Amino acid sequence: MRIDAVNIRNQGQLITDYRNNRSVMQFFDYHPFGAMDERMNELRNRTFKREELATILAERNTAWGAGETTLKAIEQLRNPESVVVVGGQQAGLLTGPLYTINKIISILHFAREQEKSLNVPVLPVFWIAGEDHDYEEVNHVFFPEGTELNKYPLKQSHYKKLPVTEITLDQELAGKWVDELFSKLPETIHTKDIYKMVTDTLRESVSFTDFFARIIHKLFQEEGIILIDAADKRIRNIEQDYFVRMIENQPKISQGVCEVAKELEEQGYTAALELEPADGHLFYHLDGERILLSRTEQGTWKGKQDEIELTTEELLSLAETNPEKLSNNVVTRPVMQELLLPTLAFIGGPGEISYWALLKPAFRALDLKMPPVLPRLSFTYLPETINKALYATDLTVEEAVNEGSTAKREQWLLTKQEPPIDDLAKNLQNTIAEAHKPLRKTAESIRDDVGALAEKNLHYVQREIEFLKRRMKLALEEKYAKDLAQFDEIQLLTHPEEGLQERMWNVFPFLNEYGVSFISEVTRSSFSFQNSHYVVYL
Repeated sequence: MRIDAVNIRNQGQLITDYRNNRSVMQFFDYHPFGAMDERMNELRNRTFKREELATILAERNTAWGAGETTLKAIEQLRNPESVVVVGGQQAGLLTGPLYTINKIISILHFAREQEKSLNVPVLPVFWIAGEDHDYEEVNHVFFPEGTELNKYPLKQSHYKKLPVTEITLDQELAGKWVDELFSKLPETIHTKDIYKMVTDTLRESVSFTDFFARIIHKLFQEEGIILIDAADKRIRNIEQDYFVRMIENQPKISQGVCEVAKELEEQGYTAALELEPADGHLFYHLDGERILLSRTEQGTWKGKQDEIELTTEELLSLAETNPEKLSNNVVTRPVMQELLLPTLAFIGGPGEISYWALLKPAFRALDLKMPPVLPRLSFTYLPETINKALYATDLTVEEAVNEGSTAKREQWLLTKQEPPIDDLAKNLQNTIAEAHKPLRKTAESIRDDVGALAEKNLHYVQREIEFLKRRMKLALEEKYAKDLAQFDEIQLLTHPEEGLQERMWNVFPFLNEYGVSFISEVTRSSFSFQNSHYVVYL
């Protein structure tokens, strides 16, 4: 395995400025690189519900099939000197897009690095956003077929805005879905083992979150990753007073993030969230659905469609007696994370860092500092054989990752046309249109319907030329199919749908080809978080 750093261009102005320590840093409390000693000193002056949380995490991770390394790490949470590195994602089917795997690798890597540096237990924690209800975000994967990535949704009926943790998997439907996916993969020495792992895990799982967590523990069995489900009702019970603090400080939180959003826009950044001062930044759970609350001018809390209305006193009472009825939104979730966990650092993707730039006032409202926010590691995984295609097409890896191969494919194909087919067809169409003009004019002078017939006649002639042009280009592509296939392979692997591989691809085609061990090998490799991207040759 070879791993090379490459530069990602056009990531977005905010994340670019953040990496380069520009003015956007004023919206964060710590520089992302090198503030860990200062952060440790701050955490030593705070208290956390370590015992209660460790007990819950031990029980839950054991049920999900965690290895001994994870269970020992959870026990370390009881140590008042221990801290965590945390990042999170929704519970996507078969782990979702590759960036979820890349984020876990980032958490593990940084935790190990900081444990050596700080000489205290640094625990890797992955926060499963099980309270999220965006079913369409998690119910599918993309698998390669030919020169394209095809979307394969699990077509399980779902009508309510249920948290993903509460959605029960349809075992029969999910089993057929898994079979369909594996039918798209080529048979390798790893296929049977990977298929058995997935089908066994599916049978052991009740919810989407169970399925996700069990697979993660199987893929990272020896790495010590700790999983926490934000929708776990037992964790809700130890968050009671945290919800109370958020409710009491809602005006400060909402007003503060709105002001920062305006300030960011004035500095030329695109606002990552749509915000209003009335936003409650909490969900209320009613009849299995999540209802986002807003604060009215009268001081009550209402659902967007008036599904519920509560006084502040009623909401505070609910937080104390039935906290499982509440959950966080994108603004208060990081604050809840901060209250619950002794967070040394948060690991996030470019999109997450964009909205974290808004959140300093939300932390301040509860007398907290935002933890250091590190950009996660970003990877493109490539078979070593891709070098042959890159050489043949005269593309560098950096060009392929940033721009893909489509433009170069078109340029190459043009070199096989002399003169270019598009130019020939266009010139002929222009010539015919000009020669046809007197005929159309005469036809129009005879009668309107004859003039319309002449126009239609020209359209038919031009259409036939377009048809011939397409057939000639298709024949040319067939003639050079072997050469063009190399461009297509590069595009599919490095820049699918004009974006990074990790945004679209799922990890299982790579597991099928290289086995589970490649994940451990990547996890234990050496990286700098200051590099924007890495290419891993498998």
